Amino acid sequence: MRIEKLDQNAKNSLLESLLKRSPNSYEKYEESVREILAAVKERKDAALFEYTEKFDGAKISAQNIQVTEEEIREAYEQVDDSLVEIIRKALKNIESYHAKQMQYSWFDSKPDGTILGQKVTALQRVGVYVPGGKAAYPSSVLMNIVPAKVAGVDEIIMVTPPGKDGRVTPTTLVAAKEAGADRVYKAGGAQAIAALAYGTESIPKVDKIVGPGNIYVALAKKAVYGHVSIDSVAGPSEILVLADETANPRYVAADLLSQAEHDELASAILVTTSMELAEKVSDWTDQFIRELSRGEIIQKSLDNYGHILVADTLEDAIDAANEIASEHMEIVTANPFEVMTKIRNAGAIFIGEYSSEPLGDYFAGPNHVLPTNGTAKFFSPLSVDDFIKKSSIISYSKDALEKIHTDIERFAEAEHLTAHANSIKVRFDGKD
Repeated sequence: MRIEKLDQNAKNSLLESLLKRSPNSYEKYEESVREILAAVKERKDAALFEYTEKFDGAKISAQNIQVTEEEIREAYEQVDDSLVEIIRKALKNIESYHAKQMQYSWFDSKPDGTILGQKVTALQRVGVYVPGGKAAYPSSVLMNIVPAKVAGVDEIIMVTPPGKDGRVTPTTLVAAKEAGADRVYKAGGAQAIAALAYGTESIPKVDKIVGPGNIYVALAKKAVYGHVSIDSVAGPSEILVLADETANPRYVAADLLSQAEHDELASAILVTTSMELAEKVSDWTDQFIRELSRGEIIQKSLDNYGHILVADTLEDAIDAANEIASEHMEIVTANPFEVMTKIRNAGAIFIGEYSSEPLGDYFAGPNHVLPTNGTAKFFSPLSVDDFIKKSSIISYSKDALEKIHTDIERFAEAEHLTAHANSIKVRFDGKD
């Protein structure tokens, strides 16, 4: 990996490079996505089936688009019992963590007859997109469905691309069943997002779409926002390790590569105060790449978006980490909890050398759907909050309103909204 001195120029160059990975930088795909969305919106199932055959090579129809209970049973037969048990353990951890995020309605009443409050309501129907094809991501199934179930969503619709044989990856189906998906449909890509956003004869319209996908999925989610809600427009995966001379270089190198193997656009960054650590980590990454199955992808990722930045002080390193605002951040320093208190921007923070990033991807419990491309400065991980909405509650008695009605009328008149003022005034003008 390249080793650079951390200064303002290096930081600016790095940030500019990372921003090129954002879905907002892929305008050349937007026209294709718009065409797909328009076709599905207009022709519904017919267009959905055509695109599924074109892009996934599967002949899907109204008769076989929904996964059946028989297909789910067959999936369980194909998945090793020990893996099913691991999925259940992970699910329990995820469920337990998200249960602590629950919000509840509240009301505050006063003796004068004023009642104010907030009503918390779960969304009625949510769509979960899960990548498919050759890859299988049961962890994404759990991370997207479990918080929706905890929130109390009435109906969870999952879509995932089928293989050429028209079937869904067995581990994906098992995870969907364990997590509690109500219906699973064989549809992927921008066409599946369109089906969830607009509804077709087979797939019902949802209120919100969550879940990761390729650039077409990301751009489709961005385009349908407003017709439905979405979780985020996710970019490629990224990790930043903040380390000092106490860190184990072999561990750090392994952790950096755990994200670089996702794809060639993934980013892996080490920010450290130790040149010795930087050199050792670089050596270990070279050695690991020769041994790992996705070494070619990892190498391209590191060539394009891999960086080792050496800072003069820990404070400089922390400032750089906050500016980069990485999706995943590991802190491997002498006093990691103290450093953690100074971190403002990160999707998930992993503290200490035994808290490597894959722990969060699969098992610990916190959600692995995280803000990318610097959006951790203002976005949060997927949570129960994404599956609820809030309504304000206002109730005043006549006595309570009478004490303040002239204040409201004057406020409205100051804005030249006389109908607003009149709506209050008629209740006290004695003309009933």
